[in-house]
Order: sequence, then structure tokens, then C-alpha cells
Amino acid sequence: MTSLLVIIVLVLLAVALWQLTKIFDLTQVGANSDDSQVASDNDNNIQGYLMFGFLAFIYIFTIYGLLKWGPLVLHTPASEHGSLVDSLMNITWVLIFVVQFITQGLLYYFSFKYKGDKDKKALYFADNNRLEALWSVIPAVVLAGLILYGLYAWNNIMFVDEDEDTIVIELYAQQFKWTARYAGPDNVLGKANVRLIEGINTLGVDMSDPYSQDDIVVSELHIPKGKKVHFKMRSQDVLHSAYMPHFRAQMNCVPGMVTEFAFTPVYTTSEYRELPYMVEKVAHINSIRSKKSVDLVAKGETALDPYTFDYLLLCNKICGTSHYNMQMKIVVDTPEDYKKWLSEKATLAQDIKAAVAPAPTEGAAGSTDTTKVDTTAKVEAPKVAMK
Repeated sequence: MTSLLVIIVLVLLAVALWQLTKIFDLTQVGANSDDSQVASDNDNNIQGYLMFGFLAFIYIFTIYGLLKWGPLVLHTPASEHGSLVDSLMNITWVLIFVVQFITQGLLYYFSFKYKGDKDKKALYFADNNRLEALWSVIPAVVLAGLILYGLYAWNNIMFVDEDEDTIVIELYAQQFKWTARYAGPDNVLGKANVRLIEGINTLGVDMSDPYSQDDIVVSELHIPKGKKVHFKMRSQDVLHSAYMPHFRAQMNCVPGMVTEFAFTPVYTTSEYRELPYMVEKVAHINSIRSKKSVDLVAKGETALDPYTFDYLLLCNKICGTSHYNMQMKIVVDTPEDYKKWLSEKATLAQDIKAAVAPAPTEGAAGSTDTTKVDTTAKVEAPKVAMK
């Protein structure tokens, strides 16, 4: 009802403005006015000065944006290749700002200098080879340099030596959550197929594959510092994008295929929390949350919890209504803590066996269930190998 009233008010306001315009036109009948539709020298002067005004607005707003929102950009990268990504990004930004400053300045300067004047006559010339070469060669050289540097960065980031000692982890995307599967001691992920999803086997892992027997499925991602992690990514439903901003890592998760990305963490979670910029950022966030909590408590609501930094895996594709909430915590441990954490996790085969095992009869002698359960898949559907 409120929306309907707002629409009616806006329509009536538009009609009133239209009627006022007609009344104004009627008041001008008989007055001396220039209806030639040809710009006068005064009109051209006004337009020229407005050009300079708009140029000043662009420069002032650019400087203001850098000062106001510059500190919000990501700071220290948490992966080995992150500095290379940041370097490429910074070079691109510098080039953009330099080119923007020069070209916009020239554009509006010439718009003012050569504004219309009845005493001036335009000079016509068909072409200028020197100018053509200048504005063709310079952009081509700059773009070629950026592209070559970008290809160099891409190849360095994406290259994974088959003989390199890595940790293989699958990131499984579905609306609206992430699940991770570790390859286990054999460092080879078992085959998987969405047709095999059943019960506790939510990733569709082919349990008849010997490589699947030591796979470990978790909902919180742990990775070790200083060790390259090779991620293999799948999607169950729609297009997702695995985005780990502090590691400068992003890769689309496409239904029906496996995509890959690898990086080496250089800071544990606790080490990154102690970086001076992060300490300052967390303190600033908590000061805002503290002020907000005062208002919430005054209204009888619950105060906000203090913010603590954590690495996050996010979805960077708009994948549905709860896209904003699709995230998973990433913990970077020391190698020793990582091994200890992983050793405490049960394998998927053990979880399936525990899920299908019959509960012990109450009062029966002993509590150990010795029932043997065949965890091999009973589904003969086609399977997609992950290599």
C-alpha cells in the first residue's frame, strides 16, 4: 500500500511539473527570444568553462577516492605468488592514472581552447601521419608490455610440476556451502561423480576406487604454511567461483568439469593477525562494532561480538539467493599443527561405515561392533576421474 501511494505521489508530481513548464512557456509569449537553435558566443563560453569545471570535478573526486577508500584495498598477500599479482595490479593502476590524467586534461583543454567563435574558422586537414603513428604505436607498445608481463605472471602462478611435492585438496561447491576433500596419505583423490551422491557421501565419491579409501571430507579448510597446496575444484549445481582474496587466488568451479589452482601460504593465521596493518584494521572494526553495540543494547537487542580476522574462502559468482553467505573458514597452520589436525580426522570410508553400521543392542555383551560393511559402490553409473 505504501509503495502504491509513493508511485501515485511521484506521478502527480511529474504532472504538476509538466503543467508548470507549459505555464512558463506561455509567460514567454511576445518576449524577445532567440529561437534560431544556433549557439551564440556566450553559449560557447559557458560550455567551455563547464568543461573545465567537470575536469576539476574528475580530478578532485579521484584524489578524494584514493584518500577515502584507498586503505580498504587488500594489503600484504598471504601467498608466494601474491606479490607478483600485486605488482602487476599496481603497474596497471599507475598506467591508468597517468593516461587518465593526461588524456582527460588534453580533452577538456582543447574543448575550451577551440570552443565556437564566429570570428574563427576551423582548419581542415585530411590526415597527419606523425600523429597517427604516435597515438597508435605508444598504446600498442604499452599494451604489449602489459600483456607479456601478464602472461609471465599467469604462467608462473598456474604452473604445477607433476613431480612437485604438493598437498592435493578438492574444493566442492554447492548452493550455498563449500566442502573440502583431502587426498589422504596416498595424495591421490578418488574418483567422484554426482550420480553417486547418497546419504553421508555428499560429494559423490566412488568408494569402489582404492584411492578413495583414505580421502577425508571436512567443512573447515586447514593448510600448512610453506607447502604448495594443489586445489581441484568441482561444482554440484551452478557456476561458482572459489575466491581466496588474501591468497590472491580465484578459480571458477564449473559443473561437469574439474578446475585447478595451486599456491603456497607464507603466513599462518596467527602470524597474519599480528601484522601491524591487520592489528590496526581489526581495532578500527571493533571500535565501530562497539559503538554500534551501544545502540543495539539500548534497543534491547544483543551486542555485536568482537571481530577476529580469519582467512576465508568465498564464492565470487552470484550463484543464488544465499550467495552472500557462501563461505568457509581457512586456517593456515604450522606444518606440525597441520599434521596433528589431519591425523585426528576420520576418513570418508570410516564415516560411511559408522553411518551404516547397526547400533549395538542394549544390554548385549560387549559394545564393539564387528560387522563388516562393504563400502564399495553398488552403483554402476559412469564415473569422472580426477587426475
